[in-house]
Amino acid sequence: MAINLYDQANDLESALRQSDEFLQLKKMYDEVNNDESANKMFENFRNIQMTLQQKQMSGEEISQEEVEQAQKTAQLVQQHEKIAKLMEAEQRMSMVINDLNKVIMKPLEELYGSMQK
Repeated sequence: MAINLYDQANDLESALRQSDEFLQLKKMYDEVNNDESANKMFENFRNIQMTLQQKQMSGEEISQEEVEQAQKTAQLVQQHEKIAKLMEAEQRMSMVINDLNKVIMKPLEELYGSMQK
């Protein structure tokens, strides 16, 4: 009997929302959002990141000046305790999602891996 994958995905979403990693991320995110200076600094950092990613994806040249500005901004935000903790929590959450993705993709990897033999 087949299972409903969407029900299982909803269960996974619920579990993810209750995980220590997500709860810590949410706590750090709220702390940054509730601190006006940290929030502005973090928003500026994110805007710079998104602009550079968009340029890179569209094949536009990224100037040395833009790279240096991004590096300076990154150094600045990493020195802010609340933002640094948020970024650490984001990194841990990203690792969890990568691990989950590996688990989810395993049946396809096994299927296509067996075809190569």
